[in-house]
Amino acid sequence: MNPPSIEQRLSLRARPVRRPVMFQRWDDLLFLHWEIEPARIQAMLPPGLFVDTFEGRAFVGVVPFYMRRVRPAWLPCVPGISEFLELNVRTYVHDAQGRAGVWFFSLDCNQPLAVWAARLFFGLPYFHARMTASRAPDGITHYRSTRRGKRAEFACTYALAGDVFAAEPGTLEFFLIERYLLFAQKGRGLFSGRVHHSPYPLQRVEGLTFEGDLLAAQNFPTEAESAHVIGSAGVQVDIFAVEKVD
Repeated sequence: MNPPSIEQRLSLRARPVRRPVMFQRWDDLLFLHWEIEPARIQAMLPPGLFVDTFEGRAFVGVVPFYMRRVRPAWLPCVPGISEFLELNVRTYVHDAQGRAGVWFFSLDCNQPLAVWAARLFFGLPYFHARMTASRAPDGITHYRSTRRGKRAEFACTYALAGDVFAAEPGTLEFFLIERYLLFAQKGRGLFSGRVHHSPYPLQRVEGLTFEGDLLAAQNFPTEAESAHVIGSAGVQVDIFAVEKVD
């Protein structure tokens, strides 16, 4: 099946007409991507989803970031609950309707209530992890995660640098970063959920180091060098209810 067109991808930027169910802010994101054989990814997807490709290439990403001001649409932020760390392993897919989105292999988080809610209401594969993050005076972020139970680790250091820019449609950055739809499996059903935010303000990454076995935990081969690296200071995000995919 052919990948979605640029027009189909851009159409998902439009804000849904219904009301959001949650508000969040995603801050200090690092996007690390590795190129993986498309057939290998396709074999790991549920029925109804197809691996999305850029010029025939497929990717798996590791994305650490801060979740801030997380709250249901009808409640205020709660100290100790509304801010936490997250780390996801993801790939890029589309459905039979040509809607491009994200498929998560795992999401680690250091807030147990968020893990419970995401699993229950969104069908997402969240895991509780011990996580720390800090930013040094020189602007370098230090991030570390160790999953509880079935152990999986990741650590990185990096700094955002240079001019801020937005991904141009048709570029690899746009393909990897500008995603406004997620897919999840609940029971035997496939569901999708929309998110809405302004285009990511992107910057290049300096001083990058990373280590860990998150990709190995998903049975992906790992290379010393990632295929693509970019960062973002963050965006404000509206989250919409998941819906069953026909």
